[in-house]
Amino acid sequence: MFESYTIKDIAKALGLSTSTVSRALNGSYEIGAETKKLVLEYAEKVNYRPNPIALSLKEQKSHSIGVVVCEVANNYFSQAINGIESIAYNRGYHVIITQTHESFDRESANVQHLLSRHVDGLLVSLSAETTDTSQYKYLLEKGFPIVFFDRVAPDIETHKIIVNNFKGSFDAAELLINEGFTKIAHLTNSNNLLISRERFDGFKAALDKHHINFNPAYLKHCNHGGMIQDEVEFAIKELLSMDERPDAIFVGSDRLTISCMYILKKLGLKIPEDIAIAGFTNSDVAELFDPPLTVVRQPAFQIGQMATEMLIKTIESKWPVEEFETELVETELIARLSSQKIRQ
Repeated sequence: MFESYTIKDIAKALGLSTSTVSRALNGSYEIGAETKKLVLEYAEKVNYRPNPIALSLKEQKSHSIGVVVCEVANNYFSQAINGIESIAYNRGYHVIITQTHESFDRESANVQHLLSRHVDGLLVSLSAETTDTSQYKYLLEKGFPIVFFDRVAPDIETHKIIVNNFKGSFDAAELLINEGFTKIAHLTNSNNLLISRERFDGFKAALDKHHINFNPAYLKHCNHGGMIQDEVEFAIKELLSMDERPDAIFVGSDRLTISCMYILKKLGLKIPEDIAIAGFTNSDVAELFDPPLTVVRQPAFQIGQMATEMLIKTIESKWPVEEFETELVETELIARLSSQKIRQ
């Protein structure tokens, strides 16, 4: 079994005190050049590495960041995590990732676990079930660094990174309207999430601008965000069974968009001949779908980087942070065949 060398082991081997070895390893001016050389050469020979737990206790920092997201398999969050890690590791921080799978209970348990691991701060994107944010309020009151991204808590004052959900939805809905679609359904995540409400508002604003009445029956919430296929299929079948069924669907979240397209094809519908589709997704292969998928794309990697920069700045601040920023970044609409009106 591998056993790492400690300062005590080096001291014993060289016949020195542990304090002398410790000061030599830290480059103290109090230690003579010959002794320092002896200690450093021996430490290299035995592949000595400082104990990170001991260092964290000494510095009262673990140099680790906790991340709370719904699931890593989500295209958006996998890209955001890449952005988080690209900054964190360059700044000397490790990243501990947890998944809520859209469960409030699991989110709470994950936060408690991360705190038990003595993380220096949290990057959080709320679960679809979360309405009680009291644990975050308590931590912030105690001065614990937290940055929200994507799925933020509107009632909490801290740093946040969000996209322009309203405009992203407005642009996608208007694209469908300009193609000639007027019976547009909206498939979205839980209404608990601020992003769901903002995206619905943008969708409805586009309808209002073009004097199209909103049909409440065309709004379907999938509270598990596409993680449960049966939930999405049930919602789509309800839309398709209507006497005046929609001629297009605008989808408000990443996994839901991919699930929706899969289910429509499974049910034998041709896209866009039978029904058009556009939606939020960061899939890197959306243009390879059959047909290529019209998407609202978010700069997830950049968002992850920005959130991490904000968090580390807060962690390393010598003074309590009392002024907070909400950074708004823009989405990108990429029009492809799935949203085109096929004219006979």
